[in-house]
Amino acid sequence: MNNNIIKVGIIGSGFAAKFHFDALRRVISAKIEVVGAFSKNKINLNNFTEPRGIKAFESLDALIDYCDVLHLCTPPSTHEPMAVEILKANKFVIIEKPFTGYFGNGSDSFSGKNFNREDGLKYALDSINRMLNAENNSLGKILYAENWIYSPAVQKEREVIEKTGAQILWIQGQQSHSGSHSPDYGKWYLSGGGSLMGKGCHPLAAAIYLKQVEGRTKNGAPIRPLAVSARTHNITGMASYDNKGLLRDSYNDVEDYANIHLVFEDGTFADIVASELLQGGVKNYLEVHANNHRTICNIAPNNAMQIFNPVNEILKDVYVVEKTDTKEGWSSISPDEGWFNGYQHEMDSFYDSIVNNSEIQSDSKLAADVISVVYHAYLSAALSGKEIEISKQ
Repeated sequence: MNNNIIKVGIIGSGFAAKFHFDALRRVISAKIEVVGAFSKNKINLNNFTEPRGIKAFESLDALIDYCDVLHLCTPPSTHEPMAVEILKANKFVIIEKPFTGYFGNGSDSFSGKNFNREDGLKYALDSINRMLNAENNSLGKILYAENWIYSPAVQKEREVIEKTGAQILWIQGQQSHSGSHSPDYGKWYLSGGGSLMGKGCHPLAAAIYLKQVEGRTKNGAPIRPLAVSARTHNITGMASYDNKGLLRDSYNDVEDYANIHLVFEDGTFADIVASELLQGGVKNYLEVHANNHRTICNIAPNNAMQIFNPVNEILKDVYVVEKTDTKEGWSSISPDEGWFNGYQHEMDSFYDSIVNNSEIQSDSKLAADVISVVYHAYLSAALSGKEIEISKQ
């Protein structure tokens, strides 16, 4: 692939497909061409492909056959079968988060409110193993599209840890906002969970990643998760919830708040919050408390650029920042949201790994640890926060 143009295909035609395409336009580490996309929704597919001048493929198999690298930008319930098919074809697959999970038993009566969490954990771990086995038997690789890993703030913290030999004592992380835009979100059989799965996976991945970095720097081996305790709530689903129409409340059978306490093998820990209960935009935040420094990573929002707008109408044609409720008053406007969120850095690093066989910062093993922690946390929450030892894979 060093001398040839890498043919890239996108599976999906929604929000994730769009920001993958935008990030791919900034790749400089390899010669790439986005040749086309496939989606089961033909209307959305054409709306995605036509303005971008790429081909709408009639089948998934045709897209896989034609491409070298496939971007999996579909609901997590589809990730395992599609990724396995791509890997069997010896192609590289870039998988949007969350990696995989448990999506019910297929019956019309399934509800995320009352299924056995031990069954869900077992299925999620089995799914992870099937995907890792497919990767082990393939010439291709899994690249886990967790943009938090590649955000400039987290990568700078990686450098600090590596160059100073820091010991991370405690990590705080959060992703919250007023509710997902996705119509699939809030339905366990499509999303595999609620806030813990869909939002908690981001700061959780960053925390696990930085402990991996610390372990490899000091001992040549990652420091991995050991045990987790968690609580979840569905506040907008309570009969007593006083709904003012400012938060999304259409969550069928998932939680809208989660809090987890993760203990690592060395006894240090991370506290992660995820919710749909936050107004005023997104809170993407990671704070690292080490034995020799403290770092605050304000991924979004941050104060790189701030604007005061006296009248909402003035900025009606200007994008300000994700999930903001109003453009009036002071806003932390993002001059390049994708850059701060790590999207372009993520894609450029992935293609450098594909072309030059450089280390994948966000790989299948990180993805596996994240999902394992998430489903052990769901079991803990079902047991009113009991600490659960994490199964080793």
